[in-house]
Amino acid sequence: MAAVGGTLASIVATTQLVGPLLAQEGSRPESVYEQLDLFGDIFERIRAQYVEEVDEKDLIEAAINGMLTSLDPHSSYLAPDDAADMRVQTRGEFGGLGIEVTQEDGFVKVVSPIDGTPAMEAGIEAGDFITHVDGESVLGLTLDEAVDMMRGPVGSEIVITVVREGVDEPFDVSIIRDTIKLTAVRSRTEGETVVLRITTFNDQTFPNLADGIAKQVEEAGGIDKVNGFVVDLRNNPGGLLNQAIMVADAFLDKGEIVSTRGRDPADGDRYNAQPGDLAEGKPLVVLINGGSASASEIVAGALQDHRRAIVVGTKSFGKGSVQTVMPLRGNGAMRLTTSRYYTPSGRSIQALGVSPDIVVAQPRRDPNAEPAEEPAANPFTRSEADLRGRLDNDSLTPEEIEQIELDRAKAEAAARLREEDYQLAYAIDILKGLSALGPKD
Repeated sequence: MAAVGGTLASIVATTQLVGPLLAQEGSRPESVYEQLDLFGDIFERIRAQYVEEVDEKDLIEAAINGMLTSLDPHSSYLAPDDAADMRVQTRGEFGGLGIEVTQEDGFVKVVSPIDGTPAMEAGIEAGDFITHVDGESVLGLTLDEAVDMMRGPVGSEIVITVVREGVDEPFDVSIIRDTIKLTAVRSRTEGETVVLRITTFNDQTFPNLADGIAKQVEEAGGIDKVNGFVVDLRNNPGGLLNQAIMVADAFLDKGEIVSTRGRDPADGDRYNAQPGDLAEGKPLVVLINGGSASASEIVAGALQDHRRAIVVGTKSFGKGSVQTVMPLRGNGAMRLTTSRYYTPSGRSIQALGVSPDIVVAQPRRDPNAEPAEEPAANPFTRSEADLRGRLDNDSLTPEEIEQIELDRAKAEAAARLREEDYQLAYAIDILKGLSALGPKD
């Protein structure tokens, strides 16, 4: 509705201003230098006449940041301290709550919580809106100002007020700030499936991925003992473009991974896969959700377009732009949107996201809900094996019976996983089904 309203308003304004525009057609527009003189005049008047004394440096930084944030939500000015924090973040360790945020309708919106951080442990979810920090509203603040309110000493407590879709009332969440140490990739094996949980794209991501695959395959007894891989990109807010390209290349032998196009066609780039598939052709399932953004969408889009993976989950965030961080004098930096990226088929996912091949929603948690009670076991439930005088199974060897029991234990473990993580269990079931079909001729 907001988009429609904006469109209608612009049509009305255009209709009403046709006369004045025609009258001014021959007049010379104000030059950039005249506009800069206007800026200088305003700056001087604020400095001389504002009711309180102002810091000139803060005024200039605010003007620069205002100019950049007016372009799009991802362009901004980084003061020297913020620029230093960002450089630390890409190396994988920083202080805070452990959430990636953006701004929407004046409030702070959680793009995704980061695995193993205070925010994740406190139950913060992708799509949550943060309306207050320690009782103070964030409405009307810039994103940087709101983020500054959430920063504080490690070990200190912060109370944020959250609005969540499907929950009637806002609720408070208490979080203890901590040092955030990112493990870019966590790997484990569920049954015969290797699960690769990628939490961010920093300098550690591809090395962690390659080591994780090698370790899990070795522990499984070789690639023949693995039925496939799940690449879990849920709640991954993105990061470095080169790492996204390397992760996608890890599962592709050839073809385009992503292309970027800026305002000048000559500035466009195409990135292609090199021979070599770390998964050795085994089936892939990629998990995404609304917290999968930017670099995550590059990986998911590339593997989907090449039909290398089945994408499962819910629609991704839809950030299809690339930011370049440019150092500035005084140790500050400017983050500027310089291009859009396109998947191998030529589609842009900007504001649309990557649509999964199979839509599977994860049940949402209601923080106000009472913990579910485990149903009591029925003491009268019995099977044939419990009956006195039953016949023995004489068609199976003890080894075969043992194998059946092991298979049943695995099935029961898979059932428990559905309770803990329904989307991941669904992805593993897909790979089990593909494995049951056997190899293609």
